[in-house]
Amino acid sequence: MRSISPVIPGMDLEETVFARHQPQYNPLPAIIMDGRVISRWKLTWRERLKLLVTGNLWLTLLTFGQPLQPILIETNSPKRYLEEEKDETLADA
Repeated sequence: MRSISPVIPGMDLEETVFARHQPQYNPLPAIIMDGRVISRWKLTWRERLKLLVTGNLWLTLLTFGQPLQPILIETNSPKRYLEEEKDETLADA
């Protein structure tokens, strides 16, 4: 599994790359938007098959002793966040 860019294909959004100059970590391209940090991940064929068969996905978060932050793992594109915000902005106008 690896993180990939563009984070949201078809959208011209500025991306931040976390750990760009930290060789002990893999660089993480992400979009920072309204309190969210969004990244996109690509699974290998082997990982896809294993997920299909077992239905299990593990998530490990390094908190370094700090409180756990809320997280969201999903298969839907975050494009809908942009569309919702656009609709709200138009409704407020």
